[in-house]
Amino acid sequence: MKTIKGSMRKNSGLARLLRKSRRPLMAIGILTAAGGFCFPAAANADTLQQVMARKPDIVHGKKVYQLCATCHLSTGWGKKDGSFPVIAGQHRNVILKEIVDVLSRKRQNPTMYPFIDPKLLGGWQSIADVAAYVDQLPPDPEPGTGSGEHVALGAKLYAQKCASCHGQLAEGVNEKFYPRLQGQHYGYLKRELEFIQGGFRRNADPAMMAQLKTLSPEEIDAVADYLSRLTNHTGAD
Repeated sequence: MKTIKGSMRKNSGLARLLRKSRRPLMAIGILTAAGGFCFPAAANADTLQQVMARKPDIVHGKKVYQLCATCHLSTGWGKKDGSFPVIAGQHRNVILKEIVDVLSRKRQNPTMYPFIDPKLLGGWQSIADVAAYVDQLPPDPEPGTGSGEHVALGAKLYAQKCASCHGQLAEGVNEKFYPRLQGQHYGYLKRELEFIQGGFRRNADPAMMAQLKTLSPEEIDAVADYLSRLTNHTGAD
């Protein structure tokens, strides 16, 4: 218990420091160089099953989320240019898988390392807690979108190549680790789809990689724009 409380005090202090900084990522670099962060803990498939089995505490998860809010904002809506994605409303299992994949280096995202280190957050229970907290946040009602010129094409391609896994409204499936894609920022979607297509995002589903390799840059753009405009209630605008 003392360890968790101590980690949370460090967490809160770090969150305040980063919020006050005009360049939070530079502050991370300075703290890392000064020994302010430990290298993230090792993680693997067994780790994912173990953390998924933990009973989450959403109240505690809200406290842990202070650190995440540095980039993803207090709402979990990220930034409309897509530099930081919408995570609000993302499935708990998906969030946990992505965190474990980053820690195990299956997904390269050095920016996230100091934010998801279990030793900093107070252990794997804290990660289970914050994932559950993010899951229940309301999604961004006005995510960043593309030009809107090829939304119809994007809808057609999505129905043909993506809906069988991610759902007709891109709602995803928690139990199968299929992420919610609807209402995600266009810029983020386009970047990640291109990363997966090019083989740079190593934790992608092979079936998804195969589908994306058949798409042109213009078609990738169309799908990303369509998804950014999709909601669970009305479909694409």
